[in-house]
Amino acid sequence: MAKKKIEVLCTAFRDGFQSVFGARVFMKDYIPAIEAAVTAGIKRFEFGGGALFQSSFFYANENAFENMAQFRKLVGPEIDLQTLSRGVNVVGLESQPRDIINLHAKLFKKYGATTIRNFDALNDVDNLEYSGKCITDNKLKHEIAITMMDLPPGCAGAHDVAFYEKTLREILDSGIAYTSLCFKDASGTSNPRKVHETLKMAKKLLGKKTPLIFHTHETAGISVAAYLAALDAGADSIDLSLAPVSGGTCQPDILTMLHALKGSEYDLGFDLEKIRRAEEVLAECLKDYFVPPEALAVSPVIPLSPMPGGALTANTQMLRDNGILDKYPEIIKAMSEVVCRGGFGTSVTPVSQFYFQQAFNNVMFGPWEKFADGYGKMILGYFGKTPVPPDATLVKLAEEKMKLPKTTEKVLELNEKDENKGTAAAKKMLEAAGLKTSEENIFIAATCKEKGIAFLKGEGKVGVRKIEKPQDKRKPDNFLVTVNGKKYPVIFKDGIATVDGKKYEIKVENGIADTTKHVEPTAADAPLEIQAPFPGTVLKILQEAGKPVAKNEVLFVIEAMKMETEIRSPRDGVLLAVKVKSGDAVASHQVLGVVG
Repeated sequence: MAKKKIEVLCTAFRDGFQSVFGARVFMKDYIPAIEAAVTAGIKRFEFGGGALFQSSFFYANENAFENMAQFRKLVGPEIDLQTLSRGVNVVGLESQPRDIINLHAKLFKKYGATTIRNFDALNDVDNLEYSGKCITDNKLKHEIAITMMDLPPGCAGAHDVAFYEKTLREILDSGIAYTSLCFKDASGTSNPRKVHETLKMAKKLLGKKTPLIFHTHETAGISVAAYLAALDAGADSIDLSLAPVSGGTCQPDILTMLHALKGSEYDLGFDLEKIRRAEEVLAECLKDYFVPPEALAVSPVIPLSPMPGGALTANTQMLRDNGILDKYPEIIKAMSEVVCRGGFGTSVTPVSQFYFQQAFNNVMFGPWEKFADGYGKMILGYFGKTPVPPDATLVKLAEEKMKLPKTTEKVLELNEKDENKGTAAAKKMLEAAGLKTSEENIFIAATCKEKGIAFLKGEGKVGVRKIEKPQDKRKPDNFLVTVNGKKYPVIFKDGIATVDGKKYEIKVENGIADTTKHVEPTAADAPLEIQAPFPGTVLKILQEAGKPVAKNEVLFVIEAMKMETEIRSPRDGVLLAVKVKSGDAVASHQVLGVVG
């Protein structure tokens, strides 16, 4: 009896990179691995979209469009190259109006994509209709997706077989054109029995002609079992990765599935030795990269707080950047309540990021003291309809704290009325920065905002983590010190500094001593320091030193964990000093400015 040929999408160069490195990888480093993977017989790759688009600009200081074009050139015209789209959010956390959604499909087609997997984290089919139309109108294959997860213990009302059948029937009734359908479990928490029953149901509704795909991660330790369940239910294609970006927070490895399918009726169509050789090349390409230990680990708490593999490492990397990685266990624990009370949107970007951001705020500021912008807007209806109504108490609290009413208006209609979104708003940003208003630049500005503009101006920053090489720890004795433009040769030895032949006894210690006399302020208008509430990056400085400011006026915007936090003036007065500049990394309680 002939075995059933199972198609495989290789996710190593997008989801694999995202899950292990937070998508912080230089393309030049992995070019040989792309070529080796093609030689090994891989014919379908995920190569762009998702977090990789923004991360190229944010962390690698590379142009994502140029990287996509180079990838296509390397693999040739016959290879199927796939990207990931978040419905009306396309490649960001923020949803977009129609012109940017269509521009997304147009540009991704231009730069080499043949297929776009298109999902909505709330499984709101309204959010898939226009985005799906743009994909097909631009002559791309539309792989429509239903997002899955298991709910935390004690929760019920969605994310069961009945819920997924309801969503699938809504897709079929909507008339959305698609070429294949994917069930996407970004957190890897869907239990194998539910996976089997869900795909069995879908295969019955779709018939044999529509390719049925299943996607999961190894984060919770059940990915191989889930894939076997999906194949037995009729799945035609699965997503797999290549070591060293496989397992753990990633998809299972191709070699792992080849082993798991021994003696079965399924054939992946790969030669084991050729795949092993491709993995050796990829490992060599990535040997200098820092691999976070959590990236390749199975976490037993993930079913309690369903964090996607692709978001887990991205968030721990940002916590590392800000020196607060020790907060991660507390944040991931707090996430369970955030999911349970938020309306059961699937934990996949952007919703997974909303969950993590709100859990972050609950830990850093106190439970529900500060709403993350995305989470608050989600439970108020600004991203579409959640699978079940969010906690009514939270909705009321969000309305009060955010001063924003709840809405049932469709996302696209809201975005069309938003003057800060769309082509016109992006052109305004570009023109203000003296940049060309090409379609590529418009899309970069619309989806990457200030960081995109900084990249286009040549002011982008690099945040790629590589292994620090051992350095000679011996302290040099000879220095050239420049003071007010004049250079002095200085020799330090045994606590003595020799400058121009004269010796000075010195002592150097860590820390900064306050040599000024401290006087306790008594006047009501004494200067007040404005401090950063937590570590982050200065995104905007909205007022100049010496200018009058009003109480509660926004003076600074700090970005951390992909959230923008407004820092306001504590009172009426004058901004006496600005102690930071845009792009600076700041520590918790670091002084940003002084108001007097």
